[in-house]
Amino acid sequence: MKLGIGLKLMAGLVAAALAAGPALAEGTLRVAMTLADIPLTDGAPDQGTEGVRFAGYTLYDPLISYDLSRSDKSADLRPALATEWHTVEGDKTKWVFKLRQGVKFHDGSDFNADSVIFNLDRAFNKEFPAYDPSFERQLKIYLPSLKSWRKIDDYTVELTTKAPDSLFPYQMPRLLIASPAQYEKLGKNWDAFRSQPSGTGPWKIGELVPRQRLELLPNKDYWDKDRVPKLDRLVLLPIPEVSARTAALLSGRVDWAESPSPDTVEKLTSAGMVISTNAIPHVWPYTLSELPGSPFADIRVRKAINLAIDREGLVKVLNGLAVPAAGNVSKQSAWFGKPTFEVKYDPEEAKKLLKEAGYGPDNPLKIKAAISTSGSGQMYPLLMNEFIQENLRDVGVELELEVFEWEALRGRRRVGAQAPENEGIVILNNSYSTNDPYVAVLRYLTPEEIAPKGSNWGSIRDEEIERLAKELRNEFDAKKQDEIIARIHQRFVDRADFVWVVHDVGSRALSPKVKGHVHAQSWFVDFSPISIAP
Repeated sequence: MKLGIGLKLMAGLVAAALAAGPALAEGTLRVAMTLADIPLTDGAPDQGTEGVRFAGYTLYDPLISYDLSRSDKSADLRPALATEWHTVEGDKTKWVFKLRQGVKFHDGSDFNADSVIFNLDRAFNKEFPAYDPSFERQLKIYLPSLKSWRKIDDYTVELTTKAPDSLFPYQMPRLLIASPAQYEKLGKNWDAFRSQPSGTGPWKIGELVPRQRLELLPNKDYWDKDRVPKLDRLVLLPIPEVSARTAALLSGRVDWAESPSPDTVEKLTSAGMVISTNAIPHVWPYTLSELPGSPFADIRVRKAINLAIDREGLVKVLNGLAVPAAGNVSKQSAWFGKPTFEVKYDPEEAKKLLKEAGYGPDNPLKIKAAISTSGSGQMYPLLMNEFIQENLRDVGVELELEVFEWEALRGRRRVGAQAPENEGIVILNNSYSTNDPYVAVLRYLTPEEIAPKGSNWGSIRDEEIERLAKELRNEFDAKKQDEIIARIHQRFVDRADFVWVVHDVGSRALSPKVKGHVHAQSWFVDFSPISIAP
């Protein structure tokens, strides 16, 4: 396996991250992230949804955000920099957003419609002076329906979609609004902006040391007075190696460790640490190439691999820090439907299906997967993939693992299975949020989403799913939407278009000094109510 970062270098980076910086003030929360580097701080974070969690929703606000204030229900959409939104009567492709007034960027400039237009232009208008391909690269798969935009007045904008799309509001939380005035002030230079970012979010930049730490300070003038941070400082440390994160927490060098090592759960709880989990909408699957020539173009092979994995056994190895998956969403979800294909552990049926597909001892199925060393939502990818590798070997399948650093793997995802650099790779191990209808199903299954345009990495095509997707986008009644989504998901599972393994539970280990943490049913976290006990 090709490890992206050597262990010695990793240890050095961890030591530097933990040792660097001034003496910690009372009320400082130190977080060990799973990332290998600090996410981009320009309002279009890289490093996946963990990058958005730590360098996105801290420094910036979107027009529409998530309500992260409760742990007992799914995190729903809520107004943020937009106070309301609706389609135009007679034209379902046009959405009008009324913007919040009186909001200031960290640099003191005003948030208004010009700010929204600027942020759309910088990401999607190649002729715009402030355009940077980094923004388009990070954002385009999350706003695939967007066609055009215009200012109506100082606090109203109109966004137009390529076709009617009832799910468009669910795409908006990824559009974070950066300060045009700060960009101008810093010489119209995005590298300079990344060192001195300015958003409207509850946190301001304190200090940024690449690959070592990002220090954030509370925005005491934040527009949402109920979410003004209580902490004096938030320190984010990239520590991708799981045992290093756990050791840092046990030694008192951090207060919060993302995805603690499963085999240290007992040790952590014995030391007084809190293992926090919840039923977050996040799935850890294998995305499959269904291109001509791929073994996964055959549904029998797709079903066989699904049946070859001992999910209950894997959950035991993970010490309960996961839940077996039978689809993209849980069986309890209104979107699960009633699939006839049951995702379960049945190695004998897997062998039978492989034999029917022409594979066996004289012609073993050999497949290659692209996986990561760690990263946003990737949980414990080396441990988990090696466990599955053994499961597949038991049914006569040889799984080769090609290992990438997380952002490098995301680059392979963006270009699609058909790209020359992905030649020979028929599996992508990429975890996904499933918190809304668009990210739960549509972005993997429709032709307009085929990479590099979107998230359909494996070029999955199915006429019935495409028909239902069109029906869904033209349906603006929430109850009827749920019914259509369930039918899409049902067919998704019956076709075995992914190999589903587990659902994440958002595990994090917390020092008992951490107070006010709400483990929302979301991939994201609101750090505003958190405090540190003396």
